[in-house]
Amino acid sequence: MAEFGHLSVMPAEVLALLSPRPGGVYVDGTLGGAGHARMILEVSSPDGVLVGFDRDPEALAAASKRLASYGDRVRLVRSNFAAMDESLATLGIDTIDGFLLDLGVSSHQLDTAERGFSFQVDAPLDMRMDPGTGETAADLVNELSADELARIIREYGEERWAKRIASFVVKAREQHGPIESTLQLVDCVKGAIPRAAWEERIHPATRTFQALRIAVNDELGSLERGLVAGIERLAPGGRGVVISFHSLEDRIVKTVFRRYAQGCTCPKMLPRCVCGNKPRVRILTGKPVMAGGDEVATNPRARSAKVRAVEKL
Repeated sequence: MAEFGHLSVMPAEVLALLSPRPGGVYVDGTLGGAGHARMILEVSSPDGVLVGFDRDPEALAAASKRLASYGDRVRLVRSNFAAMDESLATLGIDTIDGFLLDLGVSSHQLDTAERGFSFQVDAPLDMRMDPGTGETAADLVNELSADELARIIREYGEERWAKRIASFVVKAREQHGPIESTLQLVDCVKGAIPRAAWEERIHPATRTFQALRIAVNDELGSLERGLVAGIERLAPGGRGVVISFHSLEDRIVKTVFRRYAQGCTCPKMLPRCVCGNKPRVRILTGKPVMAGGDEVATNPRARSAKVRAVEKL
């Protein structure tokens, strides 16, 4: 088993937006390799508290070791950050001073072949962030109808060849039995997309694998629930920071932030406000913050990262 490693994206920019302080309570909803978590703990020393969430038991085990020196300033929770509200209540925490969500799959998960996230090596078609629960990507690929499979690949992968890929998958499983490995699925995708349509910098299976991973882990539904829970728990002046890696995630973040930042929703023809809605957050990032060229050169996965942040009013 490879050691859990993950390069933190835009660490300086994230810390500047989150603005941790001594005595504050901070949530890292996607603990991963604990890179961001350790920086938050350092800046909020000597008594800042960090609550770290992760579904992946390997991530939690690695984070527990890496953060051991911070003692009781750290509380780790094996859970999806979508359950933040319930988990914080269980811990007796009413309000938080900040939360960070670093979305998507971690470098470690991609690089650990047996997890089935990567289309580069042959492995069981799994893709669960919590390998102990829920359906696998193989379950979806082998049990869904062609129409439902196409919908997932089209909506979550933004793949123009979704219908053709789904039909190739269904035909392959009917003719040759269940599709159980990553490279079996890659072969279906490669066969479905005309060779002339392959993009130079993107593997033809990228979008299909992204779509299945999102579906298996309910990533978009979890994101909206987690954002709402985090914003609701923020104390006045507290900040929420999100790092997203594709347009579907970024769209949800932007929509939820704008909804909380909106004031009066009354029709303009009314002489005065009757709805009583007031903005609950201030958006700190008019445009998303992007990684600089130097960082992208050392960490190519930062290329597509977008950082957005809000402050509770």
